Amino acid sequence: MTIHLSGQTALITGATGELGRVIARTLAECGADIAVHYHSNADKAAELCAEIEGMGRRALAVQADVSNAQSVAAMRAAIEEKLGAPTIVVLNAVSKYDWKPVLEQPLKDFEDQFRSCVAQTVLVTQAFVPAMVARGSGRILGISSEAALQCYTLHSAYAAGKRGMDGVLRCLAREVGPHGVTVNQIAPGWVVTDKDREAGKESHPGYESAVPLRRRGADTDIAHAVTFLASEQAGFITGAFLPVCGGNVMVGI
Repeated sequence: MTIHLSGQTALITGATGELGRVIARTLAECGADIAVHYHSNADKAAELCAEIEGMGRRALAVQADVSNAQSVAAMRAAIEEKLGAPTIVVLNAVSKYDWKPVLEQPLKDFEDQFRSCVAQTVLVTQAFVPAMVARGSGRILGISSEAALQCYTLHSAYAAGKRGMDGVLRCLAREVGPHGVTVNQIAPGWVVTDKDREAGKESHPGYESAVPLRRRGADTDIAHAVTFLASEQAGFITGAFLPVCGGNVMVGI
């Protein structure tokens, strides 16, 4: 089976991040044109666009605060003008903060994660899904985390944000399914990225010992799952929450 995304346009939020870059490259390798969203790293966005254009694909770097409605609307206008309406949207952007116990975590961090995960999901889908509905097809893909299921110590704000995102996307899957739009989530484990490779820190025995496959996955494992769910081969899959973590978490039935 070969995945072809020719004629598709994908928006990846947080595309300049460690995982976002690999997702963008992989979708482009399969034929999609790419809207490279970034918040502050304009140089990395330009570098990624040049790489994608080198593959023969179209690419556009677009800055936005995905938790702000006006900023998202401006991003939509820029993408539609240059690339057309996206047929694939990957919700990958997430903000960073210092993780602390619940009793010590400032409320502002919970609010930040709500805006990063939930508000982003609401605003971006409100901006881009109507065109998918009108067309009768589309793919929404949320990047969650195994942490949303583990709920370990220090994870409270992050887990709360990802669980809120999960609720929005499950409801959306029911609402837009009749229009041919699928909505799915991928939950990565602690995967190896270029940052780890450059630092020589691919292995972490303490983490790997609890993973049934006894290793960390790679950023490409996540990108491959995203690409499959974005493809026509996944046209009858919606509302799914897919852990890609070597079995470290398993969704119950």
